[in-house]
Amino acid sequence: MAEPSTLLAHSTIHRALSRPNLLMGADRELVLVTGLAAVILVFVVLTWFSALFGAAIWIVIVAALRMMAKADPMMRKVYIRHIGYRPVYRATSTPWRKA
Repeated sequence: MAEPSTLLAHSTIHRALSRPNLLMGADRELVLVTGLAAVILVFVVLTWFSALFGAAIWIVIVAALRMMAKADPMMRKVYIRHIGYRPVYRATSTPWRKA
């Protein structure tokens, strides 16, 4: 009779499939939207001050996004899901129950 440990199937889970999708250490979509907003600021105003201000704003926001991703890489998705919840759920057996 075979040992129980040899009967189990082994599956390899690759690290790239389970890691969050980060860019520069922060959430990919938020970094890209922030960069787009900074570039729009620079090219709409077209002054040296706006270029420095856009770069500074982008660097500060990306640093904050990196701290957020270090705490929890899925924080944006969790927050968006949290917003969709109702403040109070009534203790009923089904949401379609007639009161």
